[in-house]
Parts: sequence; C-alpha cells; structure tokens
Amino acid sequence: TKGFLCKVFAKPDIYCGKPKGKEKIMWISFFLWLSSALMPFAVFYLVAFGILARRPVFSDFLEGAREGMKITAELLPTLIGLMASVSVLRASGFLDFLSELLAAPAGLLKIPAQVVPVAILRLVSNSAAVSLMLDIFREQGPDSAAGMTASLLLGCTETVFYCLSIYFGRVGIRKTRFTLPGALLATAAGIGASIWLGGRLGA
Repeated sequence: TKGFLCKVFAKPDIYCGKPKGKEKIMWISFFLWLSSALMPFAVFYLVAFGILARRPVFSDFLEGAREGMKITAELLPTLIGLMASVSVLRASGFLDFLSELLAAPAGLLKIPAQVVPVAILRLVSNSAAVSLMLDIFREQGPDSAAGMTASLLLGCTETVFYCLSIYFGRVGIRKTRFTLPGALLATAAGIGASIWLGGRLGA
C-alpha cells in the first residue's frame, strides 16, 4: 500500500527515498487528492441516484436554485449589515486599539495578542477572521504560536452571531432562548482549547 501511494500520489524520487521524513507529505498529498475527488463523486452520485429513482433531476435542480435565490434575496439586508459593521470596525482602528488594550491581560494568560481580534471577529465574520489569520501568517509564520493558535481557533469555533442572525432570521424566530449562551460557551471552550494547543504546538 505504501509503495502504491508513493507512486500514485507523490514523486518517488523526492518522497519515497526517506520514508520517515517524507511519509507525512505523502499522506497529505493523498488526502488532498481525496478531498478534491469527493465533490465530483458526490455530484455524479446524486445525479445517478435521481435517475435511478426516476426523478426529473434537472427540474429539481432548477426548483432548488429558485428557492436558493429567493432565500438569498431575503437574507441580503442582514448580510450587508454584518459586512458593513465588520468593515467599519476594521477601518476605524478599533480592533488595533482593542488588541493593545488586551495585550497585557492576554500576556498574563499566555495568549498571543494578535489572536484577540481574530477571536472577536470570528463571532461575526469568517472571512474577516481569515484575513487577520493570514496577516499573522505573513508576519510571524504559520508555525508560530500565534499562527498555530489562530488556525486552531478558526477550526474549533463558529460565527455565532452570523449564524443566529441568518438562520433564526430566515424562519422568523426572535426568542432564541438558550441558543446564544450555549453557543458562546462552546466558543469559549474552543478558544481555550486552541490557545492551549497552539501554545504547545507552536514553534
């Protein structure tokens, strides 16, 4: 199996000469190939399943696309408001001010100060949080403590306020009961775990 994977998914002259040093890269190449193959496989599977079930596949696709466009139009004001608020926060310098303000408490807790605005923006906008994470990568490197913590943080947290406004707003629910406290508690646990792991894994 190892030789087969080495020949198919990696370059034998580079990756197969030193198994201990290059085996990790070989498996990463395999999983990258697998992830890129899953999407076309899923599409062909759905089409084949629809044909075998004698469903009008293209008509169902058009109906779903129409419903999706309608939902997008209904959610557009909420999306515009969220994106505008995030842009204002970044352009006003508030995030930089907040990072400087929380630098001392974050240092006491061994939290990289650069991760603080990432954690805040993650609650509202994933794209803005990813942008800040890429800034950390450029300045300190992805293998640094801050880069590792930011990567883990984006993987184990969620855009809480974005999801609440989109999903509950779509169905017209205003009383979210325990959803927000539960989501914030889970986010806090994810942030804590990412800080602990990032500090141990970061260079």
